[in-house]
Parts: sequence; C-alpha cells; structure tokens
Amino acid sequence: MTYAVISLGGKQYRVQEGERLLVDRLAHDEGKTFTPDLLLVGGDGDVNLAPSGVTVKARVVQHTLGKKIRIGKYRPKNGYRRHTGYRSRLSQIEIESIGGRKSAAKGDPPAEKKATRKPPATTKAES
Repeated sequence: MTYAVISLGGKQYRVQEGERLLVDRLAHDEGKTFTPDLLLVGGDGDVNLAPSGVTVKARVVQHTLGKKIRIGKYRPKNGYRRHTGYRSRLSQIEIESIGGRKSAAKGDPPAEKKATRKPPATTKAES
C-alpha cells in the first residue's frame, strides 16, 4: 500500500491512488490534471522525505460548494438580529498515480557525462 503526503492550499493531505478528496478551490479547470507539491512517499515500511524523481498526478473532478454555515447575531433588549451565511468554494480531486517519474523537458533521458579534467596549461614563465 503506497501513500503520499501532498501539500495543497497551505494544507497537507495523506492520499492513496484512486482516492477522492475535497480541497480548497483550485485554479485548474475541471477534467485537467496537475501535480501537487510532494512532501513524503511511504508504504510497505519504507518512508522517503521529498524523493527526487517521484510525482503525484491528480485530476480535478469538479468544483463544488461546501455545506452552508448560518451565522446569527443577537443583542438582547435592543431588537438587534442579523443573519448571514457562508459556503466555502471547494474542488473535488482524484489521485490518479503515485510514483511516476518526472519526464525530462524534451522527453529524452539526460545523457551521462563523464567528468574529464584537463591538466592546467603551463606557461614559459612558470617553467
């Protein structure tokens, strides 16, 4: 069982593949995929903090409104009563994959470079 801890909107979530969760409204459109900030990957007794080359792929399923919260103000003996409400804007996301490697900018793996060091050039004044 592989899990990851991601960061979205200043909050941290522990997620697994195929899981759906409600988060604060995202700037991404419905149906689009994105990669949230990865903090930790774990599973099967192994935990890695911010592993390089590993990504989490998530898809925005829909944008919704949260449960309505009613707020009332009341002052006794003055006839003062006010009511207002609030509904938080949320996005439902689905975690598609955990552990996919980051692709290179052009899609090609970087070529290995061998470290070769040239001897320093000598001048006639030094010899």
